Amino acid sequence: MGSSREEDFEPSALGTKEHWDAVYEQELQFFKESGDAGEIWFGEESMARLIRWIEKQKIPLNSSVLDIGTGNGVLLVELAKSGYTNLTGIDYSPSAIELSKSIMEKDGLSHIKLQVEDILDPSDELSGFQICIDKGTFDAISLNPDNAAEKRKQYVKALYKVLRPRGFFLITSCNWTREELLEEFREGFLLLEELPTPIFCFGGRTGNSITSLVFQLKI
Repeated sequence: MGSSREEDFEPSALGTKEHWDAVYEQELQFFKESGDAGEIWFGEESMARLIRWIEKQKIPLNSSVLDIGTGNGVLLVELAKSGYTNLTGIDYSPSAIELSKSIMEKDGLSHIKLQVEDILDPSDELSGFQICIDKGTFDAISLNPDNAAEKRKQYVKALYKVLRPRGFFLITSCNWTREELLEEFREGFLLLEELPTPIFCFGGRTGNSITSLVFQLKI
């Protein structure tokens, strides 16, 4: 990434654990009061898009799947409804994991594994996943006020650890373009496919407000 692009990412509360702890504490209270699971990052279509790709590959239903920054865990719920059985969600916010566990219990999905983990410093048990999914976590890391560039490098290194060789990495971003993500994940990853996302038009120019890519770990 060039230095000019780096400057586009102003440090933000969106890049801090304190922000997300507060968000999920509020969402947890809201769920307890209303039973509403809360916001779906990038909308329901973003989840359907990822699941359609996984199903199209005829990946076995017992393949291990890791949802990085699972939040309320709704993506895991939809994967379970599609028949996938070996699902794990991690988030560095304890309130997010408490919320997702409450939602899983409500939906009778106690087999889904949920744990408090920071993807930048994954525990030894997080390894060998066939599929890793990121919807917005890399975006948040990019906004961290404490050396975001170094944290992005840590993220890539963590993927080497948690993915099995030739495993798939599905990332959805609203901050990064296709070309920029190719640069960020150039070492060790092969781009397999760009998934179609909504098109917007502004000032006579068209573009994608969301980028969704599928990579494969080369090693």
